[in-house]
Amino acid sequence: MLRYLTIPVTPFQQNCSLVWCDETLQAAVIDPGGDLDTVLDAVRAQGLTLTQIWLTHAHIDHAGGTAELAARLQLPIVGPHPDDQFWIDQLAGQSRMFGFPPSQPFTPDRWLFDGDSVTVGRCTLNVRHCPGHTPGHVVFHSPEIGRAFVGDVLFAGSIGRTDFPRGDHQTLIDSIVQRLWPMGDATVFIPGHGPESSFGRERRSNPYVGGT
Repeated sequence: MLRYLTIPVTPFQQNCSLVWCDETLQAAVIDPGGDLDTVLDAVRAQGLTLTQIWLTHAHIDHAGGTAELAARLQLPIVGPHPDDQFWIDQLAGQSRMFGFPPSQPFTPDRWLFDGDSVTVGRCTLNVRHCPGHTPGHVVFHSPEIGRAFVGDVLFAGSIGRTDFPRGDHQTLIDSIVQRLWPMGDATVFIPGHGPESSFGRERRSNPYVGGT
């Protein structure tokens, strides 16, 4: 069965997630934006073997530590969708702009597309392309445990910003309604920032997408 642990990293308190198969103890890290020693301490504390990096999108607080972690442990980088390449190319500039440690661009070993799947150990998660916050944003859904790792698409009580280059508000709303809601009201999501919530709760009470 899939298990996970959320680790807030960077000054932006981005929710980096460790996900692992409890049979094999093989793990992937979702959005290693920074504070890599903290992340790796958690890997060791859980007795895991880190095998992959998965990215929802390429903003600095989500992808800033990716190149360093991949080089340090020889890990493949999986995701996001290729429409976020221009954000990957700007990681060095993003790090300077926001006062983050130096970050380098990279080329993912595998791009992700809507309908793809990713596997860690014996656990498989479904991939949905959810543009709007960034054009190449993806989310990871585990029907097995009723969890979705949604990056900055949706938050408890809010939605992702769309005022960045190539962001689009209506596209984001469409992604939420067409790609997230069909996962079911009972699905709990882990956002890129802040506390977990459920799709059902957000459909009832989120002022941006409630009632959709």
